[in-house]
Amino acid sequence: MAKTESGRKVVVSNRKARHDYEISDTFECGIALLGSEVKSLRSGQVQLKDAYAEVRDGELWLYNAHIAPYDFARGGGHEPDRPRKLLVHRRQIDNLAGRVAQDGLTLVPLSIYFVHGLAKVELALAKGIRRFDKRQKLKEREQQREMERARRHY
Repeated sequence: MAKTESGRKVVVSNRKARHDYEISDTFECGIALLGSEVKSLRSGQVQLKDAYAEVRDGELWLYNAHIAPYDFARGGGHEPDRPRKLLVHRRQIDNLAGRVAQDGLTLVPLSIYFVHGLAKVELALAKGIRRFDKRQKLKEREQQREMERARRHY
């Protein structure tokens, strides 16, 4: 775990999300975990590859986040892919539900980290990027690199 200047110990980050989605807004929320899940998080055994968040019945839930079972847990530990409740204020949930429904956005987890011993999730409101847009972005980045090389050469 890498410790940043704000005291955050980042456990895992979803780098692919920034490639697949256009991020419009990010926010922090807590996550309700079992004891064995916290132990697995601290050892870095988590994947956010296909994870997403959704508002259901007035609550915010995290789906498809794989937290590996803790080897030394009593009774077999926890179910690795179970839905996990995210802890945010009611106004934020209502705001997010409205923006997701109205603008066609998706809630994507960008990272899971610890702040003062509490597990937090960084969620983003994101819009999917089409394959053509990705190729265009890569082409522009490559052109920018070539211009930088030419500028350094002269």
